[in-house]
Amino acid sequence: MSKAPAPMVEILRGGMVECQHLGHAVICDGSGDILQAWGDPQAVVYPRSSSKMIQALPLVASGAADAFGLDDKRLALACASHEGAPIHVDEVTTWLSELGLGESDLRCGAQPSRDKELKLQMIRDGERPCQLHNNCSGKHAGFLTLGKHLGAGPDYVDPTHPVQKAALEVFDEVTQETSPCFGIDGCSAPNPAATMHGTARAMAFFATAHQRNDVLSKAAARLAAAMYAFPEMVAGEGRACTLIMRAAKEPLALKTGAEGYFIAILPNRGIGISLKIADGATRAANCAIAAILVRLGVVDADHPNVKQFLNPEVRNWRGLLTGEIRAAAGLAA
Repeated sequence: MSKAPAPMVEILRGGMVECQHLGHAVICDGSGDILQAWGDPQAVVYPRSSSKMIQALPLVASGAADAFGLDDKRLALACASHEGAPIHVDEVTTWLSELGLGESDLRCGAQPSRDKELKLQMIRDGERPCQLHNNCSGKHAGFLTLGKHLGAGPDYVDPTHPVQKAALEVFDEVTQETSPCFGIDGCSAPNPAATMHGTARAMAFFATAHQRNDVLSKAAARLAAAMYAFPEMVAGEGRACTLIMRAAKEPLALKTGAEGYFIAILPNRGIGISLKIADGATRAANCAIAAILVRLGVVDADHPNVKQFLNPEVRNWRGLLTGEIRAAAGLAA
């Protein structure tokens, strides 16, 4: 029998709870066992961009990353939902050029940069955003790299393409489930569904990968290490993933996904975390993942990089303090 989502985040106004966000979360160890859970561990959910490091596994495990000389910065970018800042756009542009490809070879679609300065400068200059600014362009550069290594065709987002077949195969392997279905993501690539337990199990696979020597584990350890080393490539300045990773007291890979999803990889503890806010609210997902990491002692609640997501103030248009966002009692440390 399925379980109801659990209360995770509250929004207070005038001392009263005005709004409540419900969700699911699972903490899993390397053996696949659940250490702690909220809501329903068997809820089937699309992990969206939180699964990008899984989709990047074939890029490394196939030998494509080494064949094309990808460094850790680019591997982090292959796992990223970046903000389309110059450091991201320039790196993807160079990466594609070295492959003998360009912006038109991407299949992710044009998206305005989330980098405020670049976005405003482009508006002033009358420049239109392109696919390089898409938050998934790094993942897609990885797909193109793998496709070139495999000698496959250009339509790499087609579910029947060798790149996507490889991605689904490893997705099922690391979640230890057979995905029941897939949806088409915002960047046009297939996104397989999994249970909350399955995704947490996959993140625990990454967290313990450095302890094993098989090809897939070596690939997972390399991708996770790239994320630890380059948090600014995983998201960008001012973003929750980057800021909380920088605040961590131990290695931490953190990755958001659309519609209120989050994952965390903790190699020192050998555990993985999956989190889903049922209504898809980003403010709640940011707060809830911060609360779990505080609960585990991975980050400090009063660190400014953490506090702004864990317990942000709510202010009105006059700047008056009207309330706050906080973790629900069952989630808070």
